[in-house]
Amino acid sequence: MNKFDLEERTAKFGVNIIRFCKTASITVITKPIINQLIRSSTGIGANYMEANGADSKKDFRNKISICKKEAKETMHWLRMIAEADPNLVDKSRLLWKEAHELSLIFGAINKKLF
Repeated sequence: MNKFDLEERTAKFGVNIIRFCKTASITVITKPIINQLIRSSTGIGANYMEANGADSKKDFRNKISICKKEAKETMHWLRMIAEADPNLVDKSRLLWKEAHELSLIFGAINKKLF
């Protein structure tokens, strides 16, 4: 994988989050967090795919902005799941770092467009 292939990187990130969530214990607390975590993390790649098919620069910029927001939201949910299930702290930290990197990448792309 090319480190700069964001389509692949964001898809792989979503897959890694799904696999991570499969290891979580399901409780009344973790269930909604897992749902939100999967939605936000897989939304990064989905919105990036949409950005690449954008019809205009404005549409592209909007989708990239959503990618950044989804990455930031994923960081939040990773922090919450680590609190809800202490067995997930170490893996959550690794995934948080990748979400943080993705948010910085999308932020940089957005800055270049202005």
